Amino acid sequence: MLYTLKTFGITREIVGERELKFEMSGNHVAELKKELIIRYPEMKALNSMMVAVNNSYAPDELELKEGDEIALIPPVSGG
Repeated sequence: MLYTLKTFGITREIVGERELKFEMSGNHVAELKKELIIRYPEMKALNSMMVAVNNSYAPDELELKEGDEIALIPPVSGG
């Protein structure tokens, strides 16, 4: 399946693009996270990275569909 990922903050720096066409055989958020770490090992350090699908935070077991809007939300700190 081919997915379009939107990146923000440190995830954009790691990937090097604002939007990324991402092909993988899996179709769940957990599989997406694993595949991202394989392709971009620096992402392993982002243990609190969230994935949003269609403007809602997505649990690992959520099934992805082509055409979903997928965003990688990096850890945020504030003060």
